[in-house]
Amino acid sequence: MKVLVCEDDEMIMKMVEYKMSREGYEVILARNGKEAAEKIKTQDFDLIITDLLMPYMTGLELVNILREKLGKKTPVIVLSKIGLEETVLKAFNMGADDYMVKPFSPSELSVRASRLLHKNK
Repeated sequence: MKVLVCEDDEMIMKMVEYKMSREGYEVILARNGKEAAEKIKTQDFDLIITDLLMPYMTGLELVNILREKLGKKTPVIVLSKIGLEETVLKAFNMGADDYMVKPFSPSELSVRASRLLHKNK
């Protein structure tokens, strides 16, 4: 299964990459929103894990491109330091499937990812 990880924080990106790779996923990395948008336009993924605030494009803009412009149903987990109810609800209303506030447990992320992937099979 192919997972796109969109994260501009190198430490978090490496942690997510390590955990997901150990779980057997093929992990593709994007370090900013522009890079992530190009990847979702040219490749298919089984899951997208995206930071909310990234250079060039936010995670919500990425979800909007995925859902509205490309019409893809790929599950999306949004990661963010922002845990405000308004922000979380906005992410869900735009089409995010899950939302995790940083700092988060890599094991919890893995369980949530697995749940989404098996729900969509």
